[in-house]
Amino acid sequence: MSATPESRPAVLVVDDESDVADLYALRLQEEYDPVVAYGGREALETMDEHIAAVLLDRRMPDIHGDDVLEAMRGQGYDVPVIMVTAVDPELNILEMDFDDYLTKPVDEDTLLRTLDQHVDRDAQNPTLEEFLGIMSKLLVLEDEHAQSELDDDEEYRLLKRRASTLADKLEDEVEDLESIVRTHESIHRGPEQE
Repeated sequence: MSATPESRPAVLVVDDESDVADLYALRLQEEYDPVVAYGGREALETMDEHIAAVLLDRRMPDIHGDDVLEAMRGQGYDVPVIMVTAVDPELNILEMDFDDYLTKPVDEDTLLRTLDQHVDRDAQNPTLEEFLGIMSKLLVLEDEHAQSELDDDEEYRLLKRRASTLADKLEDEVEDLESIVRTHESIHRGPEQE
C-alpha cells in the first residue's frame, strides 16, 4: 500500500555520488518523499523541521558525514539518522549519535525496512528508539569484529548492559517487542551480496 504524497515522510538522502543519491531517492519514492543533497554542506543547508529521517553517507569530500551528523544533532534535529556508507564500522561508532548503520551497497528492501523501523508516523517511544539504535551498533560491530576484541572494549560492554536494561524496561511497555526485535535483527546491515 503506497502512502499518499501529503502523508509521506520526507527523507533526506545525502551522498556525494549523485548517481547513488538519485538511486536511493528512486527506491524510496513509493513510500517516502525523498529530498536529495549531494554532499555534507548541501545536507546542512537543506535540513529542516520537515525532514523525518536522514540517510547519510560517511565519506564525503566537502564535510565528512560524521561531522554532518554532529552538526545536525547540535542544531537540535532529533530525527532518525541512518548511516549508509562503504566505511567499515570501527569501535568509534559506539560514540556516534546515529540510529542505524548500513554498509554499501544496500538494496531497496533493506533501505525500506530500515526506514520503516525508525520512522514512526505516530511518534515513536523514545526508550524503544534508544534501544533500537544501540542494537544497530552492537549488531554491526558484532558482524565486523571478533567477540574477544569487543569484550575488551569498555564502551561496548557498557552499551550491552544498557541494551539489556532497556529491553527489560520495554518488555512491560511494548506489546510486540519480540516481533520488533526480530525484524530489527533480520535487517541485513552488511554489503549487498552479489
